[in-house]
Amino acid sequence: MTPDQARLEADRARPRIVELWHALTALRTPLTFLQSGAHPDDETSAMLAALRFRDGIGVGYACATRGEGGQNDIGRARGTALGTLRTAEMEAAAARLDMDLHWLGTGPEDPIRDFGFSKSGEETLAHWGRDRTRDRFAAILRRVRPDMLCPTFLDVPGQHGHHRAMTALAPEAMARAADPGVALDGLPPWTVQKLYLPAWSGAGQAYDDDLPPPPATVTVPGAGRDPVTGWTWARMGQHSRAMHRTQGMGRWPPEAGDFPLHRVGGPPEVDVSDGLPRSLADLDIAGGAAVQAMMDAARDAFPDPEAVARHAAAALARLRAAQPAPEDAHRVDRKIAELGRVLHLASGADIRAHVDADLIGPDAAVGFDLEASSGDARDLSVDVALPEGWRLDGNTLSAKALPDPYPTEWRPLSPPRPALEVGATVAGERIAIRLPFDRTPAPIPDRGVQAQPQTDVVNRAATRRDFTVQLTPPDAALDLPDGWARDGDRLTPPPSARGRRDIPILLDGRPARQITPVQAPHVTARVLARPAVLRLSVIDAALPEGRVGYVGAGHDRVAHWMRRMGLDVVEPSDAQLDDAGYLAALDSLVIGIFALRFRPGLSGRMPVLHAWTRAGGTLLTLYHRPWDNWDPAATPPKRLQIGRPSLRWRVTDAGATVTHLAPDHAVLSGPNRIGATDWEGWNKERGLYFAQSWDPAYVPLLAMSDPGEAPLEGALLSAEIGAGRHTHCALILHHQMEMLVPGAFRLMANLVAPRA
Repeated sequence: MTPDQARLEADRARPRIVELWHALTALRTPLTFLQSGAHPDDETSAMLAALRFRDGIGVGYACATRGEGGQNDIGRARGTALGTLRTAEMEAAAARLDMDLHWLGTGPEDPIRDFGFSKSGEETLAHWGRDRTRDRFAAILRRVRPDMLCPTFLDVPGQHGHHRAMTALAPEAMARAADPGVALDGLPPWTVQKLYLPAWSGAGQAYDDDLPPPPATVTVPGAGRDPVTGWTWARMGQHSRAMHRTQGMGRWPPEAGDFPLHRVGGPPEVDVSDGLPRSLADLDIAGGAAVQAMMDAARDAFPDPEAVARHAAAALARLRAAQPAPEDAHRVDRKIAELGRVLHLASGADIRAHVDADLIGPDAAVGFDLEASSGDARDLSVDVALPEGWRLDGNTLSAKALPDPYPTEWRPLSPPRPALEVGATVAGERIAIRLPFDRTPAPIPDRGVQAQPQTDVVNRAATRRDFTVQLTPPDAALDLPDGWARDGDRLTPPPSARGRRDIPILLDGRPARQITPVQAPHVTARVLARPAVLRLSVIDAALPEGRVGYVGAGHDRVAHWMRRMGLDVVEPSDAQLDDAGYLAALDSLVIGIFALRFRPGLSGRMPVLHAWTRAGGTLLTLYHRPWDNWDPAATPPKRLQIGRPSLRWRVTDAGATVTHLAPDHAVLSGPNRIGATDWEGWNKERGLYFAQSWDPAYVPLLAMSDPGEAPLEGALLSAEIGAGRHTHCALILHHQMEMLVPGAFRLMANLVAPRA
C-alpha cells in the first residue's frame, strides 16, 4: 500500500457524518465512568462502548503499567520497546472509544511496571510500592473526578496478581482522594460516588477465579446497535480491541451479552446513573435545564448540520455564561469542549496536517502539508502547535527534541503536540479546538550510538573465542572491564571471564545513548532513547554434532542465538520442509514459539515431521499456547495437552527451585551436565503454558513451583519416538537466551543433541 493509499483508507474509515453523530452522543449526560486495570487491553471495551456511544457517559481508563512484561504476537519487541508499543496501542484503542487514558506507571524505570506474571496482589504491591501506587491512583481520581469507578477484575485467588492489586487498591484510593487532609499534587479532594465490581468471573484461557463473583446489583445492557452505523456495541468494542495487536486481540464478536455489576455497599439499581446527576438540569447551574434541552435538540436535529450547529451554538453561549458550583465546574468545562467539537464537525470545516514520513531524522526535514477548508465556519485560524525543539519552515518539518514515549495521560479532546490549534466562528459562536495530525511523526533527535551487535555471546567450548563489535560513530569508546582488550572491532575477554557483562558505551568521554525507533503499521511511530550499553556473555556450553533446523514465525531469535553459540543452524522454507531429502539431512528440528499458529501450513506438516522423528530425528517444540493450533492428539507425536488456564500451569518465580526428576536423562546429562548453577540468573519467570497431561511415553524431567504451590512437572518432557526423540520445553528459553543467561544456552545445546 502506498502512503497515499494508506491515507485514503484512514480517511474512508472515519466519515464526518459518523464522527458528528458520535460527538453528539456525548451531550446526553455530564456523568463519567472510570475503569481501572493493570495492563493495556484490560479494559472491558464492549461495555465502555455502550456506556459512551449509547448512554453518552464519558469514559476513562486508569492503567497501572505499560504491559512491557507481556507477550508479542506481531514481532520480537520485548521489555521497554514492547511497553512503548503497547502504550501507543492503548492510545489508539482509547481513540476508538472516545476514552480518556491515564497511567500510573511513568516509564521503564518506574517501579509501577509490568515485571512479569504474578499470582498475588500483595507480591505485586511489594514490587510497585503500595503507598506509591495507591496515591497515584488517588491523584488520578482527583484529576478525573469520575462519578463511578469500576476495576476490570476481581481480587480473588486464581486471578493475575497485577489485576488483584488494582482492585484491592480501588477503595483505598477512593478514600484518599476524598480526604481533605491528604495532599496529592495540589489537587482538591473528590468523592467518587459509586464503586462497582464486575459481577462475572474473570476465568478463561489465562485465569481461574477460585471464588464466585459477587451478586449483580445493576446491569449494563449489551444488546442493541448504534443507529447510524449499525454496529453492535460488542463490535465497537472489538474495533478498539483490534488495536491491541501485540496481544493478538480483535475478534469478530457474537451478539453481546449484558454486563452485570455489583455496587460495593449500595442497594440494587435499575441503571448505573441512579442517584447521580443524569443531565445538566440536575446540577446547580443557572439555566442548566435550558442548556440540556438545547443539547438534546442538537442531537435530535441530526443529520441536518445547520440545525445541529444552531442548537449547539445556543447551548454553548448559555453554558459559557453559567456559574457552576466548584464541584461541577469540570462538567461544564467538558461540555464546552464537547460542544466545540460538535460545532467544528457540523460546520463542514476540513483542516488537516499531513507529514510525509513516520520518522524525522536528526539531520533531515520531512514534507509538511496543511489543508484548510472552512466550510460554513467563519474567521478560520489555524496554528501549528509543536513540541519544544521542533521547527516548521514553510512546507518542511524538523525536530531535535524527543517527546516522552510514556505520557501519563491522553485525551481525545486535547491531543498532544504536534497538533493544530483551530479557531473559528460557527453559528455565531467562537470555538477553539485542537486536532491531531493525520500522521504524527516521531523525531530521531540525534544519531546516538549504535553497536552492531548490541548483544552477543561467546562460547568458550566453540571455535570463536572473541567478540566482533562495530560502533557507530567510530569515535565511540567502550568502558571496558579490567582484563578486556579491544583491537579495532575485536573484543577479547580474559580467560577467566564468565557470565554476563554490561559494558557502557562512551562518546566524548561521557555515557552515550542509543536511539531506537519503535514502529508498527497500526500505531504511530515512537522513538526510545536509552543508555547505550553493550551486553555480552561468556559461556561454556559443550556442543553436539549435527545440523539443526529451526522453524520459527518471527517471534524470537532462537536460531540466531544457536548460531552464535556455535551450532550449525538452518531455517527451512516451507518447500524444504516438504522435501524428504532435505529433512533427512537434518539431525534435529526445533519448532519455535507460536510457530504452529503463525507459520501457515505447519500444523498440516506435523505427520511428516512425526515420521521423520520416528526415523531417528530429534524434534524439539518450544512453548505454545493451547490456542496456537496445538492439537493435543495430533500436534506432538504422542498425546500432550497444554494446561489452561495458564495461571495454573506456569511458574512465575524466576528463582524457583528446580528439581531434576531424571538427572541422568540424556537431555539433562549431555553434552552438558545441567546442574544448579544453570538455573541461576533467570529473568522474569521460569516458564508458562506447562503441559497438563501427557502420554506415558513422555518422561517429566523437571519439577518446580511458585511459593506455596504444588510442584508442576510439565515444564520439560521427553519421549523416545521410534528411533528418534521428541522433547517439549515450556521454559522461556527464547527469553533467557535474549537475556544472555548461560544456563539457557547449555540446556538448548542438550535439547538439540541428536539421540544417540
